[in-house]
Amino acid sequence: MKLYTAAFAPNPERVRMFLNEKGISDIEMVEMNIMEREHKAKDYRAVSPFAQIPALELGDGRVLTESRAICRYLEGLYPEPNLFGKTGEETAFIEMWDRRMEFMFLLPLAWWIRHGHPAFTVIEQQIAELAPRGEKTFRYFAKWLDGELADRDFVAGDRFTIADITAFASVGFARVAKWKPDADALPHLTAWRARMLERPCGQK
Repeated sequence: MKLYTAAFAPNPERVRMFLNEKGISDIEMVEMNIMEREHKAKDYRAVSPFAQIPALELGDGRVLTESRAICRYLEGLYPEPNLFGKTGEETAFIEMWDRRMEFMFLLPLAWWIRHGHPAFTVIEQQIAELAPRGEKTFRYFAKWLDGELADRDFVAGDRFTIADITAFASVGFARVAKWKPDADALPHLTAWRARMLERPCGQK
């Protein structure tokens, strides 16, 4: 298998973190430079028609895009440690939390950075009003998540899951906006981040 990836971009980071947590090291990695628009090249569009990164090319030539779909596929090949849920009930709650991290945390952050950071003008037709809207929503959700983490160590329950990966990739991407959780304002999110940095997902 061959994984097309890109450093620092949050969705490729989600897959990289997933690979680290699974201990998967036998996939060929192809690094793409988003800022150089390598993902827009004709050759890569033959792999990923919508120029999406990451993309996982399977042994039979088929290609999976969408970071979550890639992780789902890899979970089937490498079932342990389980990161998506062991029972129907657990899977449903992990799904809920992962979706929250994706749509209420990562997506507003992407609006903030992609539509507000000057470096992203090379790949984004920026819409100015999306940046402050995204920042406001991201900061609000970070405060809410801090409260949720007050009485547990992980996002979706009592163990590490894909929801922690999505949240951690979001917090990592936020450094582009020079944001990280503040120990005084967000003590529980700060402590959670420190725990994630010690895990395989926190290792480069």
